[in-house]
Amino acid sequence: MGHFEATLGVLLTPQNAPILTALLERAGDDRSVVSLAKTFWGTKRPYIGKDASPICEVKSAHLAGNPDYPSGHSAFGGHVAMILAEVVPARADALYARGREYAESRWVCGSHSVSAAEAGLRSGEVIYAAEHRSEAFQRDIAMARAEVAAVMAAAGK
Repeated sequence: MGHFEATLGVLLTPQNAPILTALLERAGDDRSVVSLAKTFWGTKRPYIGKDASPICEVKSAHLAGNPDYPSGHSAFGGHVAMILAEVVPARADALYARGREYAESRWVCGSHSVSAAEAGLRSGEVIYAAEHRSEAFQRDIAMARAEVAAVMAAAGK
């Protein structure tokens, strides 16, 4: 949740937002959905074979062996942004923008292609839409909304 601290104006943690933390831990598994697509497409990352191309993280065998398309980080960023926007609707526009910025950082960084970042965002949207059909998810969102409102009020936000 630290990636959204500046947008929310408060740091949400497992200690001050245990309901939201549990919701995010139970939320749709971005990794399994994205992993299926990565395995299917098997697209190499854009820097592979271009030793001079800098990226903003360590070029490791693990990173190189993890296909480009779609970006799991982008799926995560977009997905969490949508959940937080529902929990804190007054900051929805800024949260959506932060989720997109998080996704775009993956291609700006050089770790992913633009299309991989966009596909990651779409993956996060699909996961979120599927979750929204669950009564348990709806209940958890309502409880998280009340919890986060109390944390933000206590912080004067």
